[in-house]
Amino acid sequence: MKRSLTLLLATGVATVVAFAIPTAAHAEETTCRGSIGAVTVDNLRVPSGAACTLNGTRVQGTIKVESNARLTATSVRVIGNVQGENARSVKLSQSTVGGSVQLVQGGSATIRGNDIEGTLLFDDNSGSLIAGNNTIDSDLQAFQNTGGVAINRNRIDGNLQCKENQPPPTGGGNIVQGNKEDQCARL
Repeated sequence: MKRSLTLLLATGVATVVAFAIPTAAHAEETTCRGSIGAVTVDNLRVPSGAACTLNGTRVQGTIKVESNARLTATSVRVIGNVQGENARSVKLSQSTVGGSVQLVQGGSATIRGNDIEGTLLFDDNSGSLIAGNNTIDSDLQAFQNTGGVAINRNRIDGNLQCKENQPPPTGGGNIVQGNKEDQCARL
């Protein structure tokens, strides 16, 4: 009896200690290789060299597209940002992004028909870049890109800013609430 009581007390103390130690709450990260349909995930990562297709997916956090990875996303809802650094290609269409779309030092990108609550940034990319028919609640910025930038029929609540792109950006029909600056002054 004494041994059973000791075991019972030890188990009870271990249970109390387990509940007393705080644990960090982390959002889960889903790794995408292949396709994901109309499901909800926390954060989503496209790992280096992988290809990911999203169709109707809801992302509660951020999408990160890693080095040499490809993302094709249609009709997705992202609460956070879409970020690509050294990504091979990013195609985002008919989607809603609660944060910004930031594509840096990558290849090509087509951003078409989206609602973006933050900024759309193309910075130091080497492939063809297209921004068309988007509603952007902040700025559209294109800096130091070398594969050509086409900016057509966007509604931009902030500024349209373009610097040091070779060749200079092309396009038109953009409605800009702020300023059209530098290489994009006539777009």
